[in-house]
Amino acid sequence: MTAEVSDLVAMAREGRPRAVARLISMVENGSPRLREITGLLCADRPHRARIIGLTGSPGVGKSTSTGMLVHAFRKRDMRVGVLAVDPSSPFTGGALLGDRVRMQDHATDPDVFIRSMASRGHLGGLSWATPQALRVLEAAGCEVILVETVGVGQAEVDIASMADTTVVLLAPGMGDGIQAAKAGILEIADVFVVNKADREGAQATVRELRNMIALVERPWKPPIVQTVAYRGEGGEEVVDALGDHLAHLEASGELVRRRHARARDEIEAIALTTLRSRFAHLHGDRRLDALATRVLDAGLDPYTAADELLAAAG
Repeated sequence: MTAEVSDLVAMAREGRPRAVARLISMVENGSPRLREITGLLCADRPHRARIIGLTGSPGVGKSTSTGMLVHAFRKRDMRVGVLAVDPSSPFTGGALLGDRVRMQDHATDPDVFIRSMASRGHLGGLSWATPQALRVLEAAGCEVILVETVGVGQAEVDIASMADTTVVLLAPGMGDGIQAAKAGILEIADVFVVNKADREGAQATVRELRNMIALVERPWKPPIVQTVAYRGEGGEEVVDALGDHLAHLEASGELVRRRHARARDEIEAIALTTLRSRFAHLHGDRRLDALATRVLDAGLDPYTAADELLAAAG
């Protein structure tokens, strides 16, 4: 017999991995009990986790860097959650790469929870279920949650609205330096990490980043940290930079503003999803066809037609 949702939430709060995994699966699959799950998770929130996003082009070493940061946070005795958002399988809809394979060093640590999630076609580098999955990990007592995005390049900016701190990873020889002056993913960084810093061209990448940062007036100047993630070099320095940024957020009031904006965006997304579901049955409906005919033939403008459709849908 399957456990009741309330039992699952209670077990997740105790940090039981199976309950956490089950809840995230229910969230990801759009369970009919999603509203109940969210209500229970929000009823008692003893703390709010730090949410750190890691993004960058494919091949810069996001998964290896995530594993390095997990190790660095665990050395500071912090419980860590990881959401690794992967491309979707075109056949099953599941996570295609499975970043957990690259983080096996932490697989047996009871204070580390790692979950791969499928993007399922959602643009912006995240899964639509990410906010609710974050809430599950937070309820499980994770003090830090690392969100590793798909890795789709400059368009992958959704993480900036989801995280307290956004880390943008670059690597020498991958064209990121040339892109540094352009609008896009590099503008969302709170911390820059130049990974694979043992390779030729690393210092050139750092110089170009410094030049870019100098051109922009911002209250927070993103630090640049060099790492060699596969050897675990630079992890402590990245965690220190993340701590400095958190202190800046708290002192400036920006942390509260970012979290408020995140809650607002989540509410809006849920409301829009609900509206879309209400209108789904109208596709092909004769009322919609009649309105389309009036727009084409009778001089009705599409805004007025949309108002009539809204009124009809209640």
